[in-house]
Amino acid sequence: MPALIWEIEDPKKVFLTFDDGPTPEVTPWILEQLSNYNAKATFFCLGKNAEMHPDLFQAIVDAGHRIGNHTYSHQKGWGMGVENYVEDVDLANQYLHADLVRPPYGRITPTQARILSERYHLIMWDVLSRDYSQIVSPRACLHNVTRHVRGGSIVVFHDSRKAFRNLRYALPRTLDYLQKQGLECATIEL
Repeated sequence: MPALIWEIEDPKKVFLTFDDGPTPEVTPWILEQLSNYNAKATFFCLGKNAEMHPDLFQAIVDAGHRIGNHTYSHQKGWGMGVENYVEDVDLANQYLHADLVRPPYGRITPTQARILSERYHLIMWDVLSRDYSQIVSPRACLHNVTRHVRGGSIVVFHDSRKAFRNLRYALPRTLDYLQKQGLECATIEL
Protein backbone atom coordinates (compact mmCIF):
# COMPACT_ATOMS: atom_id res chain seq x y z
CA MET A 1 0.00 0.00 0.00
CA PRO A 2 1.95 3.03 -1.21
CA ALA A 3 -0.08 5.49 0.90
CA LEU A 4 1.51 4.20 4.14
CA ILE A 5 4.57 6.03 5.52
CA TRP A 6 6.96 3.69 7.37
CA GLU A 7 9.95 6.01 7.85
CA ILE A 8 11.05 9.53 6.97
CA GLU A 9 14.28 10.21 5.10
CA ASP A 10 16.29 12.27 7.54
CA PRO A 11 19.61 10.88 8.79
CA LYS A 12 19.79 13.28 11.74
CA LYS A 13 16.28 12.90 13.19
CA VAL A 14 14.23 10.22 14.91
CA PHE A 15 10.46 10.45 15.21
CA LEU A 16 9.19 9.18 18.57
CA THR A 17 5.46 8.53 18.61
CA PHE A 18 3.07 7.74 21.44
CA ASP A 19 -0.23 5.94 20.75
CA ASP A 20 -3.49 5.76 22.71
CA GLY A 21 -3.40 8.82 25.03
CA PRO A 22 -3.85 11.18 26.57
CA THR A 23 -3.80 9.19 29.81
CA PRO A 24 -3.87 10.99 33.20
CA GLU A 25 -1.35 8.75 34.97
CA VAL A 26 1.08 8.62 32.04
CA THR A 27 0.96 11.65 29.73
CA PRO A 28 2.38 14.19 32.24
CA TRP A 29 5.32 11.86 32.93
CA ILE A 30 6.01 11.45 29.19
CA LEU A 31 5.90 15.21 28.70
CA GLU A 32 8.37 15.66 31.56
CA GLN A 33 10.79 13.10 30.11
CA LEU A 34 10.64 14.69 26.67
CA SER A 35 11.20 18.13 28.18
CA ASN A 36 14.25 16.86 30.11
CA TYR A 37 15.91 16.03 26.77
CA ASN A 38 14.48 18.92 24.75
CA ALA A 39 12.83 16.25 22.59
CA LYS A 40 9.70 16.60 20.49
CA ALA A 41 7.33 13.79 19.59
CA THR A 42 4.09 13.01 17.80
CA PHE A 43 1.16 11.82 19.91
CA PHE A 44 -1.37 9.64 18.09
CA CYS A 45 -4.33 10.28 20.37
CA LEU A 46 -7.64 8.51 20.64
CA GLY A 47 -10.50 10.92 20.06
CA LYS A 48 -12.39 9.59 23.09
CA ASN A 49 -9.38 10.21 25.35
CA ALA A 50 -8.89 13.74 24.02
CA GLU A 51 -12.59 14.35 24.63
CA MET A 52 -12.37 13.02 28.22
CA HIS A 53 -9.07 14.78 29.05
CA PRO A 54 -9.00 18.08 27.14
CA ASP A 55 -6.53 19.62 29.61
CA LEU A 56 -4.00 16.84 29.01
CA PHE A 57 -4.56 17.07 25.27
CA GLN A 58 -3.88 20.80 25.43
CA ALA A 59 -0.74 20.20 27.51
CA ILE A 60 0.65 18.07 24.66
CA VAL A 61 -0.06 20.83 22.15
CA ASP A 62 1.26 23.58 24.45
CA ALA A 63 4.55 21.69 24.86
CA GLY A 64 5.12 21.90 21.11
CA HIS A 65 4.41 18.29 20.19
CA ARG A 66 2.46 17.16 17.12
CA ILE A 67 -0.95 15.50 17.24
CA GLY A 68 -1.98 12.52 15.17
CA ASN A 69 -5.30 10.70 14.92
CA HIS A 70 -5.51 7.12 16.25
CA THR A 71 -9.28 6.80 15.61
CA TYR A 72 -11.97 7.72 18.12
CA SER A 73 -12.34 4.32 19.76
CA HIS A 74 -9.22 2.29 18.81
CA GLN A 75 -10.84 0.39 15.97
CA LYS A 76 -9.10 -2.33 13.98
CA GLY A 77 -9.64 -1.67 10.30
CA TRP A 78 -9.60 -5.35 9.40
CA GLY A 79 -13.08 -6.78 9.69
CA MET A 80 -14.71 -3.35 9.92
CA GLY A 81 -16.68 -1.78 7.09
CA VAL A 82 -14.99 1.04 5.23
CA GLU A 83 -17.72 3.56 5.99
CA ASN A 84 -17.72 2.82 9.73
CA TYR A 85 -13.94 2.94 9.96
CA VAL A 86 -13.65 6.26 8.12
CA GLU A 87 -16.49 7.63 10.27
CA ASP A 88 -14.56 6.70 13.45
CA VAL A 89 -11.43 8.48 12.17
CA ASP A 90 -13.44 11.56 11.21
CA LEU A 91 -15.22 11.59 14.60
CA ALA A 92 -11.82 11.57 16.34
CA ASN A 93 -10.71 14.47 14.20
CA GLN A 94 -13.46 16.67 15.62
CA TYR A 95 -11.32 16.68 18.80
CA LEU A 96 -7.83 16.22 17.35
CA HIS A 97 -7.70 18.44 14.23
CA ALA A 98 -4.86 16.35 12.79
CA ASP A 99 -3.73 15.52 9.28
CA LEU A 100 -1.81 12.44 10.43
CA VAL A 101 -3.51 9.08 11.08
CA ARG A 102 -2.10 5.89 12.52
CA PRO A 103 -4.38 2.85 12.29
CA PRO A 104 -4.57 0.94 15.59
CA TYR A 105 -2.55 -2.29 15.43
CA GLY A 106 -1.46 -1.19 11.94
CA ARG A 107 -4.57 -2.93 10.67
CA ILE A 108 -6.11 -1.11 7.76
CA THR A 109 -7.52 -2.44 4.52
CA PRO A 110 -6.34 -1.18 1.13
CA THR A 111 -9.71 0.48 0.53
CA GLN A 112 -9.69 2.21 3.93
CA ALA A 113 -6.13 3.39 3.28
CA ARG A 114 -7.00 4.70 -0.17
CA ILE A 115 -9.99 6.70 1.10
CA LEU A 116 -8.24 8.07 4.18
CA SER A 117 -5.08 8.97 2.24
CA GLU A 118 -7.13 11.47 0.26
CA ARG A 119 -7.37 13.62 3.43
CA TYR A 120 -4.70 12.33 5.82
CA HIS A 121 -1.08 11.14 5.86
CA LEU A 122 -1.08 7.49 7.03
CA ILE A 123 1.82 6.99 9.44
CA MET A 124 3.12 3.55 10.34
CA TRP A 125 6.55 2.76 11.90
CA ASP A 126 9.79 0.93 11.42
CA VAL A 127 10.63 0.45 15.14
CA LEU A 128 8.11 -1.06 17.55
CA SER A 129 9.09 -0.94 21.22
CA ARG A 130 6.46 -3.52 22.25
CA ASP A 131 6.09 -1.58 25.51
CA TYR A 132 2.45 -2.74 25.70
CA SER A 133 3.41 -6.43 26.05
CA GLN A 134 3.39 -7.91 29.53
CA ILE A 135 5.75 -10.68 28.38
CA VAL A 136 8.37 -8.17 27.21
CA SER A 137 10.68 -7.02 29.99
CA PRO A 138 11.56 -3.34 30.43
CA ARG A 139 15.13 -4.09 29.27
CA ALA A 140 13.89 -5.98 26.21
CA CYS A 141 11.61 -3.04 25.40
CA LEU A 142 14.61 -0.71 25.43
CA HIS A 143 16.62 -3.16 23.34
CA ASN A 144 13.77 -3.39 20.79
CA VAL A 145 14.33 0.31 20.15
CA THR A 146 18.09 0.76 20.46
CA ARG A 147 19.05 -2.18 18.25
CA HIS A 148 16.87 -0.98 15.33
CA VAL A 149 16.63 2.81 15.55
CA ARG A 150 18.50 4.98 13.04
CA GLY A 151 18.10 8.37 11.43
CA GLY A 152 14.64 8.59 9.88
CA SER A 153 13.07 5.94 12.12
CA ILE A 154 9.50 6.25 13.33
CA VAL A 155 9.41 4.65 16.80
CA VAL A 156 6.21 3.51 18.51
CA PHE A 157 5.68 3.81 22.25
CA HIS A 158 2.31 3.91 24.01
CA ASP A 159 0.77 6.56 26.24
CA SER A 160 -1.20 4.03 28.30
CA ARG A 161 -1.35 2.43 31.73
CA LYS A 162 -0.69 -1.00 30.21
CA ALA A 163 2.61 0.16 28.68
CA PHE A 164 3.80 2.24 31.62
CA ARG A 165 5.85 -0.50 33.34
CA ASN A 166 8.07 -0.82 30.27
CA LEU A 167 7.85 2.80 29.20
CA ARG A 168 9.03 4.06 32.59
CA TYR A 169 12.27 2.14 32.09
CA ALA A 170 12.74 2.44 28.33
CA LEU A 171 11.83 6.03 27.49
CA PRO A 172 14.45 7.95 29.50
CA ARG A 173 17.13 5.47 28.44
CA THR A 174 16.03 5.74 24.80
CA LEU A 175 16.20 9.52 24.99
CA ASP A 176 19.68 9.32 26.52
CA TYR A 177 20.82 6.83 23.85
CA LEU A 178 19.49 8.98 21.00
CA GLN A 179 21.15 12.08 22.41
CA LYS A 180 24.49 10.25 22.64
CA GLN A 181 24.07 9.12 19.02
CA GLY A 182 23.59 12.74 17.96
CA LEU A 183 20.02 12.13 16.79
CA GLU A 184 17.36 14.80 17.27
CA CYS A 185 13.86 13.78 18.40
CA ALA A 186 11.46 15.68 16.18
CA THR A 187 7.77 15.85 15.31
CA ILE A 188 6.50 14.32 12.07
CA GLU A 189 6.05 17.15 9.57
CA LEU A 190 4.86 16.29 6.07
